[in-house]
Parts: sequence; structure tokens; C-alpha cells
Amino acid sequence: EMLESNNIINFNGLANSSSYHTFLLDEERGRLYVGAKDHIFSFNLVNIKEYQKIVWPVSHSRRDECKWAGKDVVRECANFIKVLKAYNQTHLYACGTGAFHPVCTYIEVG
Repeated sequence: EMLESNNIINFNGLANSSSYHTFLLDEERGRLYVGAKDHIFSFNLVNIKEYQKIVWPVSHSRRDECKWAGKDVVRECANFIKVLKAYNQTHLYACGTGAFHPVCTYIEVG
């Protein structure tokens, strides 16, 4: 029914990735943040077609360590975003897997 009403917008996201596990709805800023593999997406709630992409991959050295440990480089040796939390008026707190070396940071969102 929703498809027939043209009320759905498809988001193709990243090629070869379905790792969209973490969501944060920020009604104050009118944004939806989505954590993915090596990326954080920021969607405009008024016009969901408008989005920004923050790229946050693992370092080459961490990726190499992961590969040497016998992990799959494509499917496991990445920074899968697992935590998105509003920190204050201007920043988000975000954490990712960091290719089996968890990493967290503050992201300025204005």
C-alpha cells in the first residue's frame, strides 16, 4: 500500500553493505543519524532525500592487523558504527568496532 502511494523513498546507501544497525533520532536538529560500515549518515527529517555522509574508516594498520588475525577483510575488518548518542547541543558521541579495536569520538554536528 505504501509503495502504491509513492510515500516511500528508497535509500541505496553503500554498495555491498547492509550494516545499518545504529539509529539516533534528533528531533531538535531535525535529523536522523544512521550508523553503518565506515560511515555515519545524517538525514534531514523535512526532506529525507537530503543527507550528509561522514566517512569514518579504520586505519590501514588496524585493517592489516585484522587481516593477519585471519578475519575477512571485506566483511569484518571495518569500523562498524555501534553507538550514536547526543552529547550536547553541538556534538554526538559515536563508537565503532575499529576492526576489533573499539574506538570512540565526538562528532561536531553544529
